[in-house]
Amino acid sequence: MTMPEDLLAHNRQLIAQFRADDGASMQGRPLLLLTTRGRRSGQQRTSPMMYVEDEGRLLVIASNAGAADHPQWYRNLLADPSVTVELPGRTFPARATPLSGEDHERTWERIVRQFPFFADHQDKAGARRIPIVALRAD
Repeated sequence: MTMPEDLLAHNRQLIAQFRADDGASMQGRPLLLLTTRGRRSGQQRTSPMMYVEDEGRLLVIASNAGAADHPQWYRNLLADPSVTVELPGRTFPARATPLSGEDHERTWERIVRQFPFFADHQDKAGARRIPIVALRAD
């Protein structure tokens, strides 16, 4: 997937489409909206993103398309793990918890088998280990 030139405009359009159509997908991949609180501004920030269901968990991957830095939404949820998740027909408060250790390793392997492009993202990210975040309803 090629990154759009104006990512914020692209995300606004994707969010509007998701809410108007009661769901949307990103090139056939499942999509959710994640709302975090800005760690500096305190304002609500909504990001559309692909998610993975794994062993009964709802997971998002902070790959940032392989950038050297974590995405802002991930930095925000580290500061405040209380988030809001929007799925088609359902919105709920959730707690965001990054996976660690063996759980991260096993889950990463399953995700890469299902979505091989994440291996490319990890290669591009270099030393940055791509976080996987579980979203659990409060």
